[in-house]
Amino acid sequence: MKHTNKARFITETAVIAAIYAALTLALAPFSFGPMQVRVSEALCVLPFFTPAAVPGLFIGCFIANATTAGIGVLDMVFGSLATLCAALVTYKIRNGNKWLLPLPSVLVNAFVVPWILIVQYGVPDAYFYLALTVGVGQAIACYAIGMPLYYVLHRNRRVLFAR
Repeated sequence: MKHTNKARFITETAVIAAIYAALTLALAPFSFGPMQVRVSEALCVLPFFTPAAVPGLFIGCFIANATTAGIGVLDMVFGSLATLCAALVTYKIRNGNKWLLPLPSVLVNAFVVPWILIVQYGVPDAYFYLALTVGVGQAIACYAIGMPLYYVLHRNRRVLFAR
């Protein structure tokens, strides 16, 4: 039985990572830059359903950032770590108000991504403006897409995330 749970965890992690990376890369023009709506961030609700989402989101973000031309080391490392941090917090608050689930992804990325854009890409020093634009893009992805995803998954959780 223990092997089955471990295999399921690894499989869920891999599937989540693949979906995150594929969505990010397929929608690349919208997934990067100062005015971004990274649709794959809608998956930020997944830690509610499975702990495998925490490494899955991190790995998927790292793969997407590592395989995109022009993405530098800071974005690969700190962008991915921001996703990991947000996923961990989401996992920790999963038993609270469901409307708080997307909030860690919105806030963490709104504060980390502008720093990356300024330091790595030489975007003019407009941290608070970038925090606003990235935060709005994150809110669109996480709330407008992520919460409907949450409701669909929640309705089917016994089939999709059975233990």
